Amino acid sequence: MHRVFLSGLLSLCMVLPTLATAQAAAPQVRSQAPGFYRLMLGNDEITVLSDGTAPRHVDEIMSKPDLVRQTLNGVHEQQPIELSINAFLINTGDRLILVDSGAGELFGPHSGGLLVRNLVAAGYHPEQVDAILLTHIHGDHSGGLSLGGRPQFPNATVYVDKRDAEFWLAAGAEEKYPQLQKTIRQSHATIDPYVAAGRLKTFDGATELFPGIRSVPAYGHTPGHSAYLIESSGQQLLLWGDIIHLTEVQFADPTVTIDYDVDPDAAVQSRLRLLAEAASQGALVGGAHISFPGLGHVRGDGRGFVWVPASYAALQ
Repeated sequence: MHRVFLSGLLSLCMVLPTLATAQAAAPQVRSQAPGFYRLMLGNDEITVLSDGTAPRHVDEIMSKPDLVRQTLNGVHEQQPIELSINAFLINTGDRLILVDSGAGELFGPHSGGLLVRNLVAAGYHPEQVDAILLTHIHGDHSGGLSLGGRPQFPNATVYVDKRDAEFWLAAGAEEKYPQLQKTIRQSHATIDPYVAAGRLKTFDGATELFPGIRSVPAYGHTPGHSAYLIESSGQQLLLWGDIIHLTEVQFADPTVTIDYDVDPDAAVQSRLRLLAEAASQGALVGGAHISFPGLGHVRGDGRGFVWVPASYAALQ
């Protein structure tokens, strides 16, 4: 009996180092779980889709760089900071509507470009998307429309405020705005396939695009920058595009602008207005560059505003 016990114990002692070594030698995975997050808004299913992140030295591209550096240092954030690129998929039961399309291939292989993969992981396919609402025409919002000159969403119609289409897609825009040549060329590369197919529609300011979905003018960041208010069974979700780029700074000081603003003064006014409305009305907010999934509420604090992330909710 004792011999059997001692023999078993010896065998176990010989195996344990092997098990420990095997566990320590397991390769690192170095990838995230699929980037989607689901919630219900009344009768609508909302799926937040991550297109990935874009690293940025934000003190080099934002006004008040000393404030930006001081604030980030105060919360122990190192630069470049990873800015989320979020898009939002709305399933109304009758339509599948995507708000923004991510960066596609425009930012290179290590920034963005994950939207379609995460769309499929979330249980949908690009061919099922009926409409794409662009908050504005910038590479990280419209860049995912086409890949190699071919539409990524072959059955979708693209909607955008006419001011953005007229600004970025107009003939002679490169000569008129040489400092914006890169964005103008990218805009043509990704949107022209939809124009050629007759599937680009523009709207003028505040417009009901679908039942329960209307555009909210938020001009400044681009000439036609728009938010979208989604309403279902008394619940509201405001998808506000690029009202906020840097959560740590711009809620407390909404006057901080970014180099990508076409009209910085107008962008500040739009930011102040939407922040005040979100704080007073209590709508759930979805931000394109707030850390994924970018959902939360806005609270006023007397001097500026505070971002309150929405609690995680498991759907059963």
